[in-house]
Amino acid sequence: MSLSPETACRIDARIARAQSEGRAPSLVLGVVRDGELAHLAAAGQRPRPDADRQYRLGSITKTMTAVLVMQQRDAGALALDDPLERHLPGTGVGQLTLRQLLGHASGLQREPDGAWWERVDVGGLASVLAGVDGRKIAYPPHRGYHYSNLAYGLLGGVLEAVTATPWLDLLRQRLLEPLGMTRTTYDAVEPFARGYVVHPWHDTLREEPRTDTGAMAPAGQLWSTVTDLGRWAAFLADPDPALLDPETLTEMCATVTMSDPQGWTGGHGLGLELYRVGDRVHVGHGGSMPGYVAALAVHRPTRTAVVGFANSYGLRVGHLGALAREVLTTVLDALPEPVAPWHPADAPPPADVAELTGRWWWMGGEFEFRVDPATGDLWGGPVGDPVLRFTPEGPDRWRGRSGAQDGEILTVVRDDAGRPVALDVATFLLSRTPDEEP
Repeated sequence: MSLSPETACRIDARIARAQSEGRAPSLVLGVVRDGELAHLAAAGQRPRPDADRQYRLGSITKTMTAVLVMQQRDAGALALDDPLERHLPGTGVGQLTLRQLLGHASGLQREPDGAWWERVDVGGLASVLAGVDGRKIAYPPHRGYHYSNLAYGLLGGVLEAVTATPWLDLLRQRLLEPLGMTRTTYDAVEPFARGYVVHPWHDTLREEPRTDTGAMAPAGQLWSTVTDLGRWAAFLADPDPALLDPETLTEMCATVTMSDPQGWTGGHGLGLELYRVGDRVHVGHGGSMPGYVAALAVHRPTRTAVVGFANSYGLRVGHLGALAREVLTTVLDALPEPVAPWHPADAPPPADVAELTGRWWWMGGEFEFRVDPATGDLWGGPVGDPVLRFTPEGPDRWRGRSGAQDGEILTVVRDDAGRPVALDVATFLLSRTPDEEP
């Protein structure tokens, strides 16, 4: 779905201003709608960006590592509450769990020992593990959010231990190739944008090294394009069940820690950052490597996302992640409210279901229940607002699938003649008239 000309024009102007004020050699953002690249906004000439030019993903790589972990969890090869010791023994921090590492709730220090890993080859996993001991817990686990690149280096080691497959091979086999992400690679492949630091006083450029980060690659090594990152955003909006159960992705989007406990504008799930913008919550991640910044923000309910890159180490004014979320808000605000067409039912529901519809009462309040003819589900709630969905599990037994009753059981209570006289929703009894309330 393409954007309206007015929205596209606003985005183009915003990107041009961000590139100019931020002093980025090049800056590019893509808007993704329903799995397709709907708009490309680009500015700058060094190089002139396009949808197929590579930039570094930085920490957006972590989102892919996290999905690989969840695939192995779903396959039964590991559990999120496994201690690290079960898969990488002898680290000295083995009591930390995989869940804590994924959600930046482990308290593990931010970086591995030695020189800054983003600019040097840290070597293999053994060299990283050699510097990991109990002193690396910089922040008490369970207390809150403490971002850790080191955690994702260790998670990459866990994946290799569990699968007997190098992280990069696993990534290619399980995600990149199935999703057609042919331009997402370990090393840069032409055409790619060189990365720079912009001098603060005379605006000259210093090209940064393009390092092989070794065992820390699962935390931030990858290169990608707007087209490929758009494919990844589409996967995070609506995953292919052959690659990841959609319920697992929903689990990944649940808050593990709040990165902003005072304002509640940001948090972290299992490998995914969470951003609250007004009444909406976006998922995604930011990324940076020497010479590059990247952004990924996805609004899952509308299958809309914004992805972007710049080839400078930060923007002089603002933050690329914030810019991506601003553009995403612009797109979402311009979308019309979706209206599902009404279709008449082909036939009435079964008699034992039809007799559950209509008005019910609880604690002086009036409720209504109706049947969805397309699915056979039962919808209930206050009159005019039947937002609670129940799916059938057996005779007179329904499972809640939304809201406060998600997961709870609705049981139909019948009298001796078989007539429904009450709905027992997790011990709350709804009766047919207010006078019959228990």
